Amino acid sequence: MHIFTLSQALKDYIHQDFLNMSDYPILQHLFSHLYANKSVIDKILGCILDENTIDDKASPFLYSLRKEKKKLEQDIRTKLNDMIHSSTYSKYIQENIVTIRNNRFVIPIKEEYRSQIKGFIHDISYSGSTVFIEPISIFEMNNELHHLTREESLEIEKILQELTTLFTPYVHELAQDVTIIGQLDFIFAKAKFSQSIKGTTPIIHTQKEIHLKNARHPLIDNDKVVPISLHLGNDYSILLITGPNTGGKTVALKTIGLLTCMACSGLNIPCDEHSSLCVFDHIFADIGDDQSISDSLSTFSSHLLNIVDITKHATSNSLVLVDELGSGTDPLEGANLAISILDYFQSTGCLTIATTHYQELKQYALVTHGFENASVEFDLSTLSPTYQLLVGIPGKSNAFAISKKLGLDEKIIAKAQSLMTTNQIDMENLLKNIYEDKIAIEKEKSEISLTLKQVTDLRKALEKQSEEAKHQEKDILDTAKIKARNILLDAKEEANKIIKQMHLSSEKKHLEHARNSLNEKLRTLQLVNSSNAPKNIHDALEPKHIQPNREVFVTSIGQNGIVLSHISKSNEVQVQIGNLKMSVPIKYLTLPHPSSKIHTSQPEKNRSQQHMSKTKTVKSEIHVIGLTVEEAIFVIDKFLDDASLAGLPSVRIVHGKGTGKLRIGIHAFLSTHPHVKTFRLGTYGEGEMGVTIVQLK
Repeated sequence: MHIFTLSQALKDYIHQDFLNMSDYPILQHLFSHLYANKSVIDKILGCILDENTIDDKASPFLYSLRKEKKKLEQDIRTKLNDMIHSSTYSKYIQENIVTIRNNRFVIPIKEEYRSQIKGFIHDISYSGSTVFIEPISIFEMNNELHHLTREESLEIEKILQELTTLFTPYVHELAQDVTIIGQLDFIFAKAKFSQSIKGTTPIIHTQKEIHLKNARHPLIDNDKVVPISLHLGNDYSILLITGPNTGGKTVALKTIGLLTCMACSGLNIPCDEHSSLCVFDHIFADIGDDQSISDSLSTFSSHLLNIVDITKHATSNSLVLVDELGSGTDPLEGANLAISILDYFQSTGCLTIATTHYQELKQYALVTHGFENASVEFDLSTLSPTYQLLVGIPGKSNAFAISKKLGLDEKIIAKAQSLMTTNQIDMENLLKNIYEDKIAIEKEKSEISLTLKQVTDLRKALEKQSEEAKHQEKDILDTAKIKARNILLDAKEEANKIIKQMHLSSEKKHLEHARNSLNEKLRTLQLVNSSNAPKNIHDALEPKHIQPNREVFVTSIGQNGIVLSHISKSNEVQVQIGNLKMSVPIKYLTLPHPSSKIHTSQPEKNRSQQHMSKTKTVKSEIHVIGLTVEEAIFVIDKFLDDASLAGLPSVRIVHGKGTGKLRIGIHAFLSTHPHVKTFRLGTYGEGEMGVTIVQLK
């Protein structure tokens, strides 16, 4: 039944007004093939209340069994209670309660009197001072109860078996629902993951290109990750990333590979919109150090084995990612071997991204068509990487600068520099100039982007400010409503205290009516609208004109009233509106409205008629399922007032089981309510945990 229920819930979900399924053709197709049998669901829900409870009316026999069982339980409890409270046995009893041990009713007996009660011992307390005895007088009744319980279990099994057979004709539909729900779950899981990484849908095209804008590694904290941007496959198919150690070369390599795999798997990727790539037949990666002592593999050998495998299987539609190409051997031989391998990948037609420290590879990429240099930025002033990927310029190792910054003797650095050839020095200077020019350009671009962002933020701020101004009036009126409601609540609490202290019935009825009037005002109080506010600023009263016995209009209540006091230090006066007296800030007082009349007290005859009417119409049960705790308390408070006025001895509050939060809130409210004498949860047949029975004073 869970599958049918879930299918029905999903079908109901797609028919919500905020969804336009024509925008989601794939989802619409899946949702349209979901099957839900409402008659089967209704049949089962009519028999099963929750996962642990079968309804009494699931079958006539179950109803009769439970009715008989309930009567027998009551008889057993009555008999044991008579025994507990009898003068003969009361001194033997440890505690005046009837309890259950081993599914049989027992009573707690003091250990020293265990021989005085004829019966069977079912349990002993942890301290040993109490024994739980089943008196012989109820032995047969307990046996009969056990027999009824067994019959009840057999009947429940029979009912469940009959309900299970309802699904037999729909085995194929159930299997189809399971498959579709699994697909929907996978789709929504991908969507949730995309939200968590702030992913976008990349453009998938047939051109062999990768174009990523502000790509971020999905496993690095979004607040710390540095985005990278690159284009590969149009003007060049080989990208060489150079730069110092721990500068972010390998992370950039992994980011490109991981995002490509995600996109080829149908996942959104963390990058800006309009990023694009193609679907590769293979993605090869040689990243990390796989040297093995057991296999006699050095770092160079382990890397070379991976390269050999890649050269054998790479095609023109493959992506190759290689970390530290040619490392682990003689630098001159390693550099020449790396150039040869990259030339092979270019001739194959696959896209390749490699990281390296070799100067020879940087120079080769500068003069060879189809090759491009890139570097990770390094801040010499702090000797720390910025992780920015700069495409178009080769990176510098910065060995001399870093050594000098770390304190290496300048004579040693000068000696090392003198050993460099003229060509090497010229190349280093060229790289230095290119690098500095690129950094300056990137800095200017960042400043322009920042300025544009500030302009955009300013425009949004102005739009937001304008929108807030439009809602300012509504917020003021909401505040006025809340304050007015609090005033009425305080007045009602004061009325409750006065009623509790009064003894004369006629005066009590008068005060009951006053409190009920307050309840009605609390229920009908709406947001103070513009009609309640002064239409003209000249309607407002100056403090010197606010004197006792003057008629005024209270904007927070929407009624005329009479001023009873002078202005206090808190700029408030006491105003009487009908039978209600309240303190009102003078800013809410204006000239009286002709359309609003001062309400006077109701004649005694009308109050009596109201009491009689209330007695005839008030109900002994209220349902608050689905309300919040605050909403339920408001409704229950009025309900208890009406029930007390009608003279009802007890009432029933149906709040449901659920999480228990609503029940706990209602019980906390009832424990302090002046009309409540006692309250308890419902017993079996009354609604159990879903119902509270309240005894009124």
